Amino acid sequence: MESNMVGWFEIPVTNMERAKKFYDTVFNINIDIHQLEEFTMGWFPAAPEKTGAMGSLVQHSMYQPSETAGPLLYFSCKDLAHELSRVEKAGGSILQPKKEIGGGHGFMALFKDSEGNRIALHSQK
Repeated sequence: MESNMVGWFEIPVTNMERAKKFYDTVFNINIDIHQLEEFTMGWFPAAPEKTGAMGSLVQHSMYQPSETAGPLLYFSCKDLAHELSRVEKAGGSILQPKKEIGGGHGFMALFKDSEGNRIALHSQK
């Protein structure tokens, strides 16, 4: 393989402004909003020359946020404690506090975003 298998991800949202504010706050970023026909998309900042998937928030009637259904997306962080500390202030809730995975695989945590999606964080610290 020339690259990781995941090339793009989409996180369903019901309120793009609320979701943008949540993710901008938790990750200290600026998501760009784009209207593509009936889709409202909030693109995460991208670094195409680096490894890892790019992705977007998506608001459309076919997309339904879920805390339990569907794949679990992990965001990589230097130390997930920083992002996790901003989740509740941004309108989300912590589902699993930071815990060691074991076997030298680092740490993980789970949170529910402002839209009701279950999202994970991962770091080596």
